[in-house]
Amino acid sequence: MSYTVRPARSADILGIHHLLAPLVERRILLGKDLAVLYGAVQEFVVAEKDGQLIGCGALHVMWEDLGEIRTLIVRDDWLRHGVGRAIVEALESRAHELGLTRLFCLTFEVDFFTRRGFSQIGEQVVDPDVYSQLLRSPDEGVAEFLDLAHVKPNTLGNTRMLKNIA
Repeated sequence: MSYTVRPARSADILGIHHLLAPLVERRILLGKDLAVLYGAVQEFVVAEKDGQLIGCGALHVMWEDLGEIRTLIVRDDWLRHGVGRAIVEALESRAHELGLTRLFCLTFEVDFFTRRGFSQIGEQVVDPDVYSQLLRSPDEGVAEFLDLAHVKPNTLGNTRMLKNIA
């Protein structure tokens, strides 16, 4: 049951979009337009087996020391085979290469991320100056990180988690 985790390529975007679709329908993840996914291809890693995508995840840099693990998906038939763990490990490695020291995630999978060293957090994770700069971001994921009122319907039931990776 071996598989490969590698950086995503533009040819993977339709497959990532396909993996995302059922989770969007179940309101577990926010939908992303293809144009957004293509624009973020360099943030993604994918897991594949025999040329078929079985999972993906993205690392989005939010600030000098802070990144977010986003769009972590493992195909249902590959759950509990270490695919999610391997994707997170690859994203953490990329975070180290970029000089990040903290990783954020917004998730329903609290136990999974707790096993990876993440802890639940409150609202204020950055200092006020950084907060005021992040408020200017048009990215909805940043708004979710900041726990802004206009994204609350998107985040109901999710848990905000953080890991120090320094």
